[in-house]
Amino acid sequence: MLTHKERAFWQFFSIYFGSVALLILASGYFYFQEQSKILTEKEHFSMIEHIRKMKMSLHEEHDAGITHIITHKKIENFNINNFKITKNYFEAYMPYSWEGGYYRVRKDKRSFYEKLHTIKRDIIIVQVILLIVFALISYLLAMRALRPMQEAIVKLDNFSKDLIHDLNTPITAMLLNMKLLDTKKECSENRALHRIKQSLLDIGELHTNLMTLLQEESMVMQEESLFEVVQEVVATHRKIYPNLQFIVKEKEIYKRVNRNAFKQILQNIISNACKYNKEHGYIKIYMQGEQKLCIEDGGVGIEDSEKIFQREYTEHSSGHGIGLDIVQRLCDVMGIEITVASEHGVGTTFCLTFK
Repeated sequence: MLTHKERAFWQFFSIYFGSVALLILASGYFYFQEQSKILTEKEHFSMIEHIRKMKMSLHEEHDAGITHIITHKKIENFNINNFKITKNYFEAYMPYSWEGGYYRVRKDKRSFYEKLHTIKRDIIIVQVILLIVFALISYLLAMRALRPMQEAIVKLDNFSKDLIHDLNTPITAMLLNMKLLDTKKECSENRALHRIKQSLLDIGELHTNLMTLLQEESMVMQEESLFEVVQEVVATHRKIYPNLQFIVKEKEIYKRVNRNAFKQILQNIISNACKYNKEHGYIKIYMQGEQKLCIEDGGVGIEDSEKIFQREYTEHSSGHGIGLDIVQRLCDVMGIEITVASEHGVGTTFCLTFK
């Protein structure tokens, strides 16, 4: 499942399951509070019943935990419903006789805690069962809700792949014809043809980006030598930008990536570093530790580095604003964290951190 599909799935799942789970947990909490209150009232009643049976000389089975003594202390504003709860016992006072005195009745709370623990355990078991059931229901509902979107995305992807594939032939033909025109002196010096050639190169680069992006659902990840891919990309740009200095500090590093996607990431970053570099500037590629690959340039820098990964954002008239958006998406698919640090007029450094 792609990142945007996962995000939609988890948003639906979390909203539905979260609301149901909150209701289940809240119901369980209030039910426990109510049962605790009822159980406490039963304990009070059992103490009253104990004294009643004793006064009436009724036979009763031994009620473990209940004790009483007779006391003649004075109790101001006596209330028959007096009931005291302490950490270890319940306590209540009841009249002893018409002449005066009171029974002080106490009941140990151990049996109360045992009953309360049983109630709590039963509530938790029921809650867990309900949460599992509703988690399954939420999962099935989320998958069902996403099905129309997935079908629409598949149709759109297939249409896009067919369209981009069909564009490959005319783009290739135009580029080959431009190369033939370049061999003629009168054409190679024509500014209009030069602009057409540059536009074709931009279209070709955009075509490659889109082809790579459409493969994100079926990307195969495997161990690849990072600097082997780096050298492939650098070799291409050395021919196009002979005035720039490329510094590659090679290191034998293997990471689990999709080769084509990783190559496209480097292609887009290094291409931008070349386009917006200074005359006789440099591009340096090196590792920081064992997990971070950095591409540093001494170019014009970026004014707002926080926006560069946004689609259609560009700081130059020649850019499309899509290249770095595709870089970000490809990095997300492969689990690579990308960061950028830039100072306007000094240079930019992109870092790819592999998990």
